[in-house]
Amino acid sequence: MQIETYLFFGGNCEEALKFYEQVFAGKTLALHRYGGSPMDDADLPAGWKDKVMHATFESEGARFMASDTMPGTATAGYTGFSMSVNLPKEKDKGERIFNALGQGGHVTMPFSPTFWGAHFGMVTDRFGVPWMVNCEG
Repeated sequence: MQIETYLFFGGNCEEALKFYEQVFAGKTLALHRYGGSPMDDADLPAGWKDKVMHATFESEGARFMASDTMPGTATAGYTGFSMSVNLPKEKDKGERIFNALGQGGHVTMPFSPTFWGAHFGMVTDRFGVPWMVNCEG
């Protein structure tokens, strides 16, 4: 069994995926658009056929899925969770990822040493997704 996060974006999913490809040196494994899908027969708003109906992102074996919300559905933002990145004994890489996520976003807690012996920080990226970056050791 796998339990994976599924992020919904309000029309900028593809832009976010390209950003995460750079931040995490990852890859979008699958990307399906509304155009050409069973949704294509529906009354899609102008330009919505090119939006992402479903995508899978992967970096170093970690995965999440994403899409643009259904046409006409408002995004309420991301609350009640954070995407969590744990990089054992890779402080420099963790700091690089944290700083990249923070570009155009908002740092909630600076990346710094903690009482549990790790380096840790919290940031909301420019797409509104909250992240925690933890580097133990």
